[in-house]
Amino acid sequence: MIMRMRPGAHRLVWSLLAVVLAPGIAGAQTSPYPPSPVIGAPTFDFSTHVRLAPGSDNWPTTWADDDNQYTSWGDGGGFSGTDATCRVSLGIGRLEGPARGFIGHDIWGDPACADYPAQFTGKTRTVISIGGTLYFWGSPGSDVNGLDYQRLYKSTNHGATFTDTGVSWTYSTDGIGLFAFLQFGKDFQGARDSYVYIYATHIQSYTWATQKPGEIYLLRVPKTQIETQSQYQFFAGLDGSGNPVWGTSANRRPVFTDPEGVMRNSAIYDPGLGRYLLVTNHTQNNSGDIGIFDAPEPWGPWTTVLYANGWPSGGEVERNVFFANFSPKWWSNGGRNFVFVFTGKSTNDSFNSVEGAFQLAGADTTAPSAIRDMRSP
Repeated sequence: MIMRMRPGAHRLVWSLLAVVLAPGIAGAQTSPYPPSPVIGAPTFDFSTHVRLAPGSDNWPTTWADDDNQYTSWGDGGGFSGTDATCRVSLGIGRLEGPARGFIGHDIWGDPACADYPAQFTGKTRTVISIGGTLYFWGSPGSDVNGLDYQRLYKSTNHGATFTDTGVSWTYSTDGIGLFAFLQFGKDFQGARDSYVYIYATHIQSYTWATQKPGEIYLLRVPKTQIETQSQYQFFAGLDGSGNPVWGTSANRRPVFTDPEGVMRNSAIYDPGLGRYLLVTNHTQNNSGDIGIFDAPEPWGPWTTVLYANGWPSGGEVERNVFFANFSPKWWSNGGRNFVFVFTGKSTNDSFNSVEGAFQLAGADTTAPSAIRDMRSP
C-alpha cells in the first residue's frame, strides 16, 4: 500500500525530524525560520573528510576563470606550512583539480612556502572571481579589531599581488562587518543579473563574539562599478508588489534575523536546485552551532535546511567549527551533492572538506534528477 501525505504534511515531518535529530537537544536552540519546502536535511559523508594546512583557518572559496578555485587563510603557514612554519597573518591559496584528489597550493604568503610574498597583514573571510579579477574584503585582524573595517582589495594576476581599491565600510560609521560575497559559479558567469551581492553582519556591540540579536544586511553594486563606493546600495525592504527596494545605509533593512545571533557567514547560489544558500553561525562562537538556510531570492524569504547545535553530531570532528562554505565548483547530481569546506579551533584550525548530499523535501513524489557534474562550465 502506498501512503500519500496530505499537502503540507511533509513540513510537519521535517519539523519533527529537526527536533529529534538536533545535536545536543537538551538546551538546543530552535531555528528562526520554518523548514525548507525544497531542500531536506543534508547528510555528510565523513569517510571523504580531508584535512590540510594545520594551524591555518578561514578558507572561503571562489571559482575563477582558469578553472581553479581560490581561497584564503589566516594565522598559519597555508598548505605548505604549519602553525609555526611559514606563518603569515593572511595568505592566498589555490585549489587545483576535482573534489577527490585536489591539490592545495600557496600563492601569496611566506616566500619560503608560497610563490609570492604577502604584502600586508589582516584577514578575509570572503573572496570572489569576477571577469578574471579576484576581490576580497579585508579586515585588520581576527580579534575585536577585525570589526574595524571591511576594505576591498583586488588582484588581476590570480593572487600574485593585491591592491587597495579604496572602497571601505567601517564599524564606527556603518555598524557592519564580516562581509560575504554571494557566489555564482565559475568566474561569476552564473550571476542572476549585473550586480554583485554582499551580505554584512550588523555589529551590535564591539566584541569578538556572536552578535545578538543577529541581523544580516544585503548590499549590491553593479559588477562594472564594484570599485566605486558611491554605487553601493542597501536592501531597504519590499514594495507593495513584493519587489526589492534599494537605498542608502540609512534606509537599510535586514534580510535575515536570528535572535540567537550571527557572526561569520557565507552565501552561494546552487545552480542545480535554483536556491540561494546562506551559512551562518549562531548562539556562541567556536561551538559548531551553524545554520544552513535557503531562499528563492538573495533577500529571502528564508527557510531552514539545517540548524545545528554542535555540528557535527556524530563526533567525527571536534564541535568547534566557526565558519563554513560550499565549494562553488564541486556541485554534482543536479546540485544535490556538494563539498562543504569548514574550519574551527584545535584540530579544526585547518582546511577541512567533506562531501555531502541534500535530500529533496517531498522526495517521495519527486523524480530523481539526471546526474550532472556542475564542474563543467
